[in-house]
Amino acid sequence: MPDYMEQQHYDRYTTQDQLVWKVLFDRQTALLHKRACTAFGKGLGAVGFHRNAIPNFEEVSQRLYKATGWQLEPVRGMLNDADFFGLLAQRKFPATVWIRSMAQFDFIEEPDLFHGVFGHAPLLMDSAFADFLHFLGQVAAQHLDDAVALARLERLYGFTVQFGLVEEHGQTRMYGAGLLSSSGEIHHCIGDVSRRFPFDLATVLHTPYSEAHLQEQYFVLNSWEQLTESVAELAALLSSGWELEPVE
Repeated sequence: MPDYMEQQHYDRYTTQDQLVWKVLFDRQTALLHKRACTAFGKGLGAVGFHRNAIPNFEEVSQRLYKATGWQLEPVRGMLNDADFFGLLAQRKFPATVWIRSMAQFDFIEEPDLFHGVFGHAPLLMDSAFADFLHFLGQVAAQHLDDAVALARLERLYGFTVQFGLVEEHGQTRMYGAGLLSSSGEIHHCIGDVSRRFPFDLATVLHTPYSEAHLQEQYFVLNSWEQLTESVAELAALLSSGWELEPVE
């Protein structure tokens, strides 16, 4: 068994852990009303999440697998690029089994269960998004020895899967898990100081990305098709021997 793998010992979650899930669930679903993309709202119900209990990974994986062929992979913490993208290429999403404490309620230094499961799993119930993420993992898995290519792929992942926005019926909606799971990021995104730009692959690939702070800019898809098109375009560039400039 790889070092990063873990088991979800559900009986070890305390009453306090369950309370953290419930409060976070209530807060986020209220904040996301009319702000989250349609696929998230549909997926949240279809994947079986509710306020009264931390999700059981096995049950979530069964629903995901039936819908789109994905599963949750319980892990201890953050993974290196090879392990992370390798799992995506297998239609497995790494999710940590620990949940933040009340003391960490509004800020955690690395992703916990609420971010990984609440933020990511509902979108994996959507076949188009699930296929995009699988495609991204497959492309990345072919370039694990190329640090510059991986840095570009990480930017594409970050500005879409983590902090992406999309136009739906004339409204800008959130679909990135870093937004969906964070009240601070939501308030920052809808505030007057945040900057939004139309999604453009070249711009995204040349924009520095970090999860260590609130995002300085967000990119807005004009349609979901742009996701798959962006990976296909980047894959073609990489396979053609196109030389990427070193990241800043």
